[in-house]
Amino acid sequence: MSIPKGKDLKLFLDQKADFYNRPDFIDTDPIQIPRSFSQKEDIEISGFLAATIAWGNRTSIINNAKKMMELMDGAPFDFISNHTDDELQKLVPFVHRTFNGYDFIQFAQSLQHIYREHGGLETVFASAASGQNLQPAISTFKAIFFEKEHLPRTRKHISDPVRGSAAKRINMFLRWMVRKDDKGVDLGIWNSLSPSQLSCPLDVHSGKVARKLGLLKRKQNDAKAVIELDKALRKLNPEDPVVYDFALFGLGVFEKF
Repeated sequence: MSIPKGKDLKLFLDQKADFYNRPDFIDTDPIQIPRSFSQKEDIEISGFLAATIAWGNRTSIINNAKKMMELMDGAPFDFISNHTDDELQKLVPFVHRTFNGYDFIQFAQSLQHIYREHGGLETVFASAASGQNLQPAISTFKAIFFEKEHLPRTRKHISDPVRGSAAKRINMFLRWMVRKDDKGVDLGIWNSLSPSQLSCPLDVHSGKVARKLGLLKRKQNDAKAVIELDKALRKLNPEDPVVYDFALFGLGVFEKF
């Protein structure tokens, strides 16, 4: 297959994005977790936790995210808001790769702090947002998330673009919350941020495809690569650059492009 260029590249990516941006995608994606709730706070908390453990086998991610919801009695916002110390102990057996029950407890406590002292997840990101992308806001969010006393080991589970991370999982979470379309995949429940500010969740699959298509030259999947890919995708669609996440991911995972 020849590599499309110029207008042909945009047409190619638009077609692939349209093909993969559909409800069938949900069946194999952790976005199904927040999509199982209707209350805003339940959606954003479940989405944040599901995105946090979104590395490794996709079936395992989804199954373990469902376990997280079960451990919170199927009501994440109520659990985050009102948990007792005894209820937190129910989380101890949880494990997903290097994210364990003690990390889960720390996240529950930090999320409670976010909602009680800072107005919730959307307010924190919106208040910290400035400029063309949300990468500095992610760094600010991490600082606020760990304002309270916390386990040092848990810090690794929230990435920081200022320290060079591509922050793939938080960028994916932000796509779920902010991006709006009529395809029935992304939730688009946050109105205080714009889809134009989003960055593509860069991972080994999307990075490999982006390089083959000439959208990305940097070899490492890091914060600098995210900014480089941002610029390329914004040229193609300045209002909705991360629509191409569906194309890059689908080409990499399902088509082995």
